[in-house]
Amino acid sequence: MTPPDAADKDKAVAAKAAPAKTARRRSREFALQALYAWQISHPTAREIVEQVKGYEGYERANAELAQTLVRGVAERAAELEALISPFLDRSFASLSPVERAILYIGTFELLAQPQTPFKVIVNEAIELGKSFGGTDGHKFVNGVLEKLAAKLRPAEFASGRRGAPRAAEPLG
Repeated sequence: MTPPDAADKDKAVAAKAAPAKTARRRSREFALQALYAWQISHPTAREIVEQVKGYEGYERANAELAQTLVRGVAERAAELEALISPFLDRSFASLSPVERAILYIGTFELLAQPQTPFKVIVNEAIELGKSFGGTDGHKFVNGVLEKLAAKLRPAEFASGRRGAPRAAEPLG
């Protein structure tokens, strides 16, 4: 029997270290990309939803979630910004477009997706920050969304269910 070569070992280690992305995680990534573009070029909500449908790999995402996030943020941006701003140490406009998009998504989910535990929402936002944001941006996002969760979902936040997902909501 021939021992596996180094490339096979590297693949095995990478497979263990990086779990496969769930459809919901992909949806949030596509929403982030779409909302980044939305902030730069200012298309309508309908246009940005149509644009996200054309992204490579979109068929492996939860299309309903991706479209809900993009449409919801685009339509409620002023409301979301007003909720986020009191928890910032600088102006909302001075945040990077990536940080703004992540905070928009997380805040929208806290408001409009009560079936998703707040801790899942915060953890997903942290992962987006690690993947797409600047150095330590994920820590900033975490701090802001934890404070928002305490305000928007006080009973859940205080109850000690800080991360135990409900049966109806898969992690990711």
